[in-house]
Amino acid sequence: MAATPRALELTRAAAAAGVEKLATDPIAYDVSEQLAITDVFLVLTAANERQVEAVVDGVEEALRALDAKPARREGAREQRWVLLDYLDVVVHVQHAEERTLYALERIWGDCPRIDLGVDERR
Repeated sequence: MAATPRALELTRAAAAAGVEKLATDPIAYDVSEQLAITDVFLVLTAANERQVEAVVDGVEEALRALDAKPARREGAREQRWVLLDYLDVVVHVQHAEERTLYALERIWGDCPRIDLGVDERR
């Protein structure tokens, strides 16, 4: 089973919103074959804590416009790794150091990557 069209819509909207707020290295994996709890993991990187907050705010605003609200939100106090769980999609906004340290790509890298259709701003 592949990620649902709704999950893909939310993933691409979240990625675009994150990049708009200067997130880097957006990557998404279709984890629907490995996990029963979600279809997609989206990972975005932010350079510092303030940018993590800005990216999270941008993602939430964009997905709210699509009538999606996170069922769970974790890590907002520290602003180092914020997890937004939209059930079909889990968005990880990580400070650059956390992204390097935890390297989610090593864990999920064998899952199919999703074309996000976004260009990073430089």
